Amino acid sequence: MTQFISSMHNPHIQQIRALLNQKSARIEAGLFVVEGVRLAEEALTGGCNPVQAFYSQSANERGMNQLETLINRGIEVIELSTPVMEGLSDTETSQGILLVLKQSETTLPPATDFALVLDQIRDPGNLGTILRSAAAAGVKVVFLLPGTADAFAPKVVRAGMGAHFRLSIQQANWAEIHNYCRTICDPPLSIYLAESGGGKASWQMDLRKPLALVIGGEAEGASAEAREAVDDLIHIPMPGQFESLNAAVAASILLFEIVRQRSNL
Repeated sequence: MTQFISSMHNPHIQQIRALLNQKSARIEAGLFVVEGVRLAEEALTGGCNPVQAFYSQSANERGMNQLETLINRGIEVIELSTPVMEGLSDTETSQGILLVLKQSETTLPPATDFALVLDQIRDPGNLGTILRSAAAAGVKVVFLLPGTADAFAPKVVRAGMGAHFRLSIQQANWAEIHNYCRTICDPPLSIYLAESGGGKASWQMDLRKPLALVIGGEAEGASAEAREAVDDLIHIPMPGQFESLNAAVAASILLFEIVRQRSNL
């Protein structure tokens, strides 16, 4: 019989609240939470086996179909009262399904020709959007430098729309990134830093060769260490004479300019 929880004081509920609200709890437990039908589908399609699954009677038919899949996989499924699920939900209206997943990083690919490095991207929404664009553009690995938002925070996971299950997301420092780009990858990757108004225009650069694109933070840009580590600067031409773009917008434009050039479009 499925366990039923109707109290916000239940230990399972307390753990979920901690995972949703505290980075330290996510790190200590090595877990994170995904909520909603779409993200649950992405997790299951991506081969993830949740540690636990929670649902309420507000789940729609798609959600209930996911529950059947989870039960068939031997995952513990726990029913929550609708008020408890609503109390946990990080959205205005709960979709009635919530999964607890392992936070373990995906395997670093042995080599790639397309990497992304994020340096001090502190806004969770921007980080999630960049991860979504990276997955759509076919990026193989995303390196997150210190000072970047927690990739497993609920807002990042929600904005990523399943990117977490399609990308190799790695916490790394510049020494580790350089070793990967220069030594492990064959041929080595060139490293380009997106800089508003600096370096070469993206349309005029050959972006077909193996490379790692670096995107700096929204307010202060990339760190001094990043500027020392890269091979060249790259910018997006802006005829409107605007100073800069949102980090997620800039990243998306540059990622798909790389895709365009490599597709010979």
